[in-house]
Amino acid sequence: MRFRLNKRNLLVLLGVSFTAATFLLTTRVLLVRDTDTRDAQVKVTVRSDTVTFNLDSPPQLLRSVYAANFKQHVRNADKFPGDPQLVLVVQVHNRPEYLELLIKSLERAAEVHSFLLIFSHDYISEEINAMVQRITFCKVLQIYFPFSTQLYPKEFPGQDPRDCPRDISKDNAVKKGCLNAEHPDSYGHYREAFITQTKHHWWWKLHFVWERVHVTQGYSGFVVFLEEDNYVLPDFYHFYKAMIEFRKKSCPNCDVLALGNHNGLTKTFTSLSNKVLTTGWMSTKHNLGMAMSREVYYKLMGCSDEFCTYDDYNWDWTLQHLSGTCISNPLKVLFAQASRVVHTGDCGLHQKETCRPELASQKVEEGLQMIKHSLFPLPLTLTGAEAVEHKEHMKNGGWGDVRDHMLCNKYAQVL
Repeated sequence: MRFRLNKRNLLVLLGVSFTAATFLLTTRVLLVRDTDTRDAQVKVTVRSDTVTFNLDSPPQLLRSVYAANFKQHVRNADKFPGDPQLVLVVQVHNRPEYLELLIKSLERAAEVHSFLLIFSHDYISEEINAMVQRITFCKVLQIYFPFSTQLYPKEFPGQDPRDCPRDISKDNAVKKGCLNAEHPDSYGHYREAFITQTKHHWWWKLHFVWERVHVTQGYSGFVVFLEEDNYVLPDFYHFYKAMIEFRKKSCPNCDVLALGNHNGLTKTFTSLSNKVLTTGWMSTKHNLGMAMSREVYYKLMGCSDEFCTYDDYNWDWTLQHLSGTCISNPLKVLFAQASRVVHTGDCGLHQKETCRPELASQKVEEGLQMIKHSLFPLPLTLTGAEAVEHKEHMKNGGWGDVRDHMLCNKYAQVL
């Protein structure tokens, strides 16, 4: 008997319950269960309307997420009319102390009034919402990943209690009859929702920003992608514009701009302040302050199935795999040798106990004092042009579940 993949069968495979009310918003199917609601609320005012985030009720929270993504209220639009000169997209989870450092750095950035800041959230809290809504120095839009573990705490794409434990053997998983027994990763491990969420969020965010955000539809520049534990230097936009001019004249086949690197603010910053080089895109070097054009986005969309089925829970390692395989010509990057984006996070996905944002802030401030006279450099100089070639790596696993593959691919299929 042939299995027909219609919308209902797809959702059955994804483990979504049908005891639900169905909403068709932003061309995506939203299913929510009828449950009691409580009173703990975060209120987000959208002009004369109010979108209410009820943190005690995932179904109510989910409705609000779709409503907010549908309304797309741009804050401070009256104060800063006109089209944005630069779009920055910040992927936000739940590290408000680091997000506050990023926001402070953006406030100090030259010409920030011309930016559109898009915050893409996969975790909703009163503290984070209030922090973002206090921004007055540029236009701001908040969007919300609608398939987060917060919204689906006890079912896929969250962690279903019927899912297989991470380290159970496949034989024992099959005997136990857990939901995903047939689909461990390449190393025999089963999915962990908090691990898979970041890659899902990154891929959904790409689709939503380029295809669904109204205010970016006429935008022809590069979009810079940041994370909540990044920090931008005061001359960030100056350097971005210099890179755009350099690319136009000297490297029109450069696909990606990397405004940051992982070297931090060191004594070599002064001698490298206006230096760039070109090379092939690598995960460990070029994922900080990464900027891409709509043309590169379309290249990635042509590789949706490869991205969504490659067994690596990291979006950047997956991107490196695509560069030179599915994307026939490896991605070429124009790379800042003196980083304009600093990584402040001293903890992350696998380590949360040693978070010290106050030390990160102190370190950045000391570094800025050391290099402040080297900011806003003269025209850029190319110091090297390395070979642009595919560099394969050993995949990290964590992405073997077919439900993740199918959900990931749906982001492109609904466009």
